Amino acid sequence: MFNNRTEAMWLALPAALFAALVFLVPVILLLSEGFRSTEGWTIAPWIDFFSEPMNRTVFWRTLRLGLEVTVVAAIIGYATAWAIVGLPANSKGRMIGLIMLPMMISPVARTYAWIVILGRTGIINQALQTVGLSDAPLRILFTETAIFIGLLQLFLPLMVISLISALENLPKDVVPAARVLGASWFTVFWKIILPLTKEGLVVGGTLVFTGSLTAYITPAILGGSKVLMLETLLYQHVTVSNNFAAASVIALILVVMSFAANILLKRIATVKGKK
Repeated sequence: MFNNRTEAMWLALPAALFAALVFLVPVILLLSEGFRSTEGWTIAPWIDFFSEPMNRTVFWRTLRLGLEVTVVAAIIGYATAWAIVGLPANSKGRMIGLIMLPMMISPVARTYAWIVILGRTGIINQALQTVGLSDAPLRILFTETAIFIGLLQLFLPLMVISLISALENLPKDVVPAARVLGASWFTVFWKIILPLTKEGLVVGGTLVFTGSLTAYITPAILGGSKVLMLETLLYQHVTVSNNFAAASVIALILVVMSFAANILLKRIATVKGKK
């Protein structure tokens, strides 16, 4: 298409400059706030941030919920993707459409729907009291459980779609051959399916984990001010306390955690593939 690489690079230069000006430069300036003070460069904002017990609690809560959502999404995603891949073409298209349908709805509307479901007078509490499993409404809303459910529902389609793409490229005869040779379903999954679909798992895991870390609307609505996450804490530092140094620290933590998750998943997939 192009006579040489130089010509292609010159054509891509305007887009690269635009992306650098409107994205990279503001991000770099924001992240640098966590290392600057009136006296010059310093790590004092980091020391101040992690010296607060509440900040450490919020950090570990965010990391734990991100890992939990990713693991559960992978388990449900593999089962769902395996069932969909085995369907006829027409049925497969309809099921993929149903999975993608929630992603066409605003996250705000999807999250507010959970208030109707998880509230004290919501569907779940009414059902539990109707069947006699609970005498009083359970406190589900504004808890870590509510945030977990909301994040899982929000990002599960990304994991399912990634695994469907990976499973469709799986050779059709490897699983029946392994079963004929006496391998259990667990062995088939661990030794055959997982290594051959690791790329889909890496993509889906990265999308779900980073999305769970950086999502703001769902934790803000379902967790409220009682269950803070890093992203809601960042918003408070910017809008309430006007502490841009602490906000920069949180932003850099989120960026590092996102990149670390992708590198770790790739490393695990590489090690698993060599075995």
